[in-house]
Amino acid sequence: MLLLFAAVCCAASAGNAISTYVALKSGAQDEGGGIAVGGSAADIPLRMLAAYKQAVQKVGKHVPKCRGMRWPILAGIAKVESNHAVGRNVADNGDIRPRIYGVLLNGSGAGGNTSVFPDTDGGRWDGTATGERAVGPFQFLPSTWEGVGQDAGGDGIADPHNADDAALGAAIYLCGNGRDLAKEPQLRAAIFQYNRFNEYVANVRGWIDQYTAAADGPDLENVTGDVRTVIEAALAQRGVPYSWGGGTASGPSTGVCCSPSGKSGASIRGFDCSGLTTYAYAQAGIRLPRTAAAQAGVGRRIPASAGTRALQPGDLVFYAYAPGRDSTIYHVGIYVGGGQMVNAARPGTVVRLDAVNAMSGYAGGARLL
Repeated sequence: MLLLFAAVCCAASAGNAISTYVALKSGAQDEGGGIAVGGSAADIPLRMLAAYKQAVQKVGKHVPKCRGMRWPILAGIAKVESNHAVGRNVADNGDIRPRIYGVLLNGSGAGGNTSVFPDTDGGRWDGTATGERAVGPFQFLPSTWEGVGQDAGGDGIADPHNADDAALGAAIYLCGNGRDLAKEPQLRAAIFQYNRFNEYVANVRGWIDQYTAAADGPDLENVTGDVRTVIEAALAQRGVPYSWGGGTASGPSTGVCCSPSGKSGASIRGFDCSGLTTYAYAQAGIRLPRTAAAQAGVGRRIPASAGTRALQPGDLVFYAYAPGRDSTIYHVGIYVGGGQMVNAARPGTVVRLDAVNAMSGYAGGARLL
């Protein structure tokens, strides 16, 4: 994700292809008022996830030379653009109601809107003939939709307010004339074409990494005993909300006020990072101190200089503001192998699988088992 801020992920600026800054700024928000965050498949409504996966299967018909399209790529775009239409009703046929509209792009300055986009659809998709606004879960401008929109659902209408149609249109747009999205430069070029700001590319690229981690899942075939107990206990909490100060050896709990960003966990039943590790290790009979920095003093320390390859499943993974100084450790996760960890990342997220490099300031690990 875009790691410009420690506590809240937010997107910046936009281009004139599909989405605009004002469309993003007016997108779905979490209960705390910020752009909603999450990061595992647990935060994607099942009907929307089905649309992303279906689009991957169908895009080859429209762009035969396209390679490397995966559902996490579409999920990364949709996360930033509309938070997967969370809060809307998605019908069985994919229709989304109420419709998702961006602000009117009339140069008024509202939400950073300074460019005028004249109407191109007579209000058919964006509900107004006085100008343009981005529409649907992938925030297409009607003029862009005219060029990439396809009927994925078979009802004879290519509708940007339909999850299936919109996801397929986004896949087609990202594929261009036949990109190989498995190649990093081409993937970044596709995202940049979607929205021509580097901050946007970094934001979406981070979400793709997180959804990829969630999709791949850990391989626990050779993990046994107490290590497996700890990992399975942590994995079983995926989708549980982050709660500042939340979580005990017995499970999720309401937290306290307040995080450095001012987020309170007092009304949220869930886990913070060290609450999750406390709970998971308790299932193997190991009692941990409550804070991440204190947990670094338990077990055999694995220095950051050894690299992440020195980690083994079940190890604690630490992050510090000043790596090398354990007193500055601010975060802890549980390593599950394959470069992934179970993570309660920050306020507004859920417990999820993340890449080990999803957090900044890697400070090594600790082996307790």
